Amino acid sequence: MSYTKLNRSAATLTKNRTEGSISPFSGMCVTCVDGCIGMCEIGKSAYRGAEVLYPQPFGIITAASEKEYPVDLSHFSIMGTAAGAWGVEADSDKATFEKVGIETRIGRNKAIRLRVPFVLGGMGSTNVAKQNWEGLAAGAAISGTILTIGENVCGMDEGSEFKSGRVVRSPDMEFRVRSFKDWQDDGYGAVVVQANVEDTRLGVQEYAIEKLGIEVVELKWGQGAKDIGGEVKIKSLKKAQELKKRGYIVLPDPEEPNVIQAFEKGSFKEFERHSRMGMVEEESFMKRVEALRKAGAKYVFLKTGAYRPADLARAVKFASKAKIDFLTVDGAGGGTGMSPWRMMNEWGIPSVEIWSLTYNYADRLAKAGEYVPDIAFAGGITFEDQIFKALALGAPYVKAVGMARSPMAAAMVGKTIGSRIKDGQIPVYVERFGSSSEEIFVTAPELKLKYKTRFNDLPPGAMGVYTYFKRLSQGLRQMMAGGRKFALEYITRDDIAALTEDAAKISGIHYIMDVDKDEVDSILKG
Repeated sequence: MSYTKLNRSAATLTKNRTEGSISPFSGMCVTCVDGCIGMCEIGKSAYRGAEVLYPQPFGIITAASEKEYPVDLSHFSIMGTAAGAWGVEADSDKATFEKVGIETRIGRNKAIRLRVPFVLGGMGSTNVAKQNWEGLAAGAAISGTILTIGENVCGMDEGSEFKSGRVVRSPDMEFRVRSFKDWQDDGYGAVVVQANVEDTRLGVQEYAIEKLGIEVVELKWGQGAKDIGGEVKIKSLKKAQELKKRGYIVLPDPEEPNVIQAFEKGSFKEFERHSRMGMVEEESFMKRVEALRKAGAKYVFLKTGAYRPADLARAVKFASKAKIDFLTVDGAGGGTGMSPWRMMNEWGIPSVEIWSLTYNYADRLAKAGEYVPDIAFAGGITFEDQIFKALALGAPYVKAVGMARSPMAAAMVGKTIGSRIKDGQIPVYVERFGSSSEEIFVTAPELKLKYKTRFNDLPPGAMGVYTYFKRLSQGLRQMMAGGRKFALEYITRDDIAALTEDAAKISGIHYIMDVDKDEVDSILKG
């Protein structure tokens, strides 16, 4: 069985000529014909080269791996029960699903309050994030959760001002922070500023703390989509040249005369901007955490990607020693930026495997009496059943899950519907629900009642995110009620079962035929 699709994908806008007959090990057409115009990835690479490394069309998409990993969350099943209740009296009139509590607190002193146990991961300087930021930020804020401003925002902002190589003003960063804070509800949630190598050199987090009132910062080691620095594409020669001056790697070199001439002739239309790879080292990590706290950060987070197990162990141990407030571990397979397509499919530890390792490492530290930070699992989570399973898989250390592509999708759909309503061109698929925001968005009456005249200022994308999160919240409550768990703190690893022995071996979760063995024996003997 092959887990991978080769040589053709909607992500690279390529396909095979002989779609029904494809070599399983190479991905090539069984017969490769002289005279073919090159529709496959090999063929397109013959005339567009490195452009075909990345998902397309850049700037209006997010992308995720097509690889079918051997184990995923569908290989686990949620265990319900007909007896008892945790967190509420075992009374049929009192133990109803709408009473399930899904609020949580994170951080060393549990001071960050979340209305929902799902947070928005870092989305940075990519066009698709910037174009949908108002909806994402306001949607996260009114939902009462965390929104992370990802890497390279200040460095990519053409309006940024610098002094002695450090940022002193960034209109884009100001806009992103304000978009969340203007809608933050009753102190729930937080806006987080992330930093990579270039951001650290430019003093982005210090600027955000000192000038924008940011209290939460995140150090970024990587993400699940790739194991190199972040990339974007640049359509402007002038901007490409400016980014090179700011310290970024820009390919091809926008200052080379031959490159400038080729760009102006139209031989290529986009430059690639690359970030540097971080080099993790314990002493410098500890110093950076301390420096951020001295600069005024109240909470310091760490985000790591799907690197090898030794690097995951470093993340867990360093986070413990530095008393990090929140550690996010991201499994391989997806992203919101311009990650190389084959890398997105073929590198890193998949979600279930890396989450299982994270649980094991955290549990070892806890049993040794060491500090374990609150943890979030991320990597392809989209619906309430997956949220429940991820929380159970990492219990009691995992307090939330990270999401990016699905909230982005909700924001994009909300924005599109809002635009179609404004233009009077509502698609038939949507028009059956009505012709106004109040009719189409099922949560609009609730939001209108709460925000009154300010409702008209709420971005449609925010309504998309909020409504999607409301669905997830009710679905999660129903899942939890089925297991008689009426608060998140009662979720345990016993609330799920592995459907295959492979899934059981990888995760340490009981194989479904072994669940409740001792209790079953006791019941049958009684």
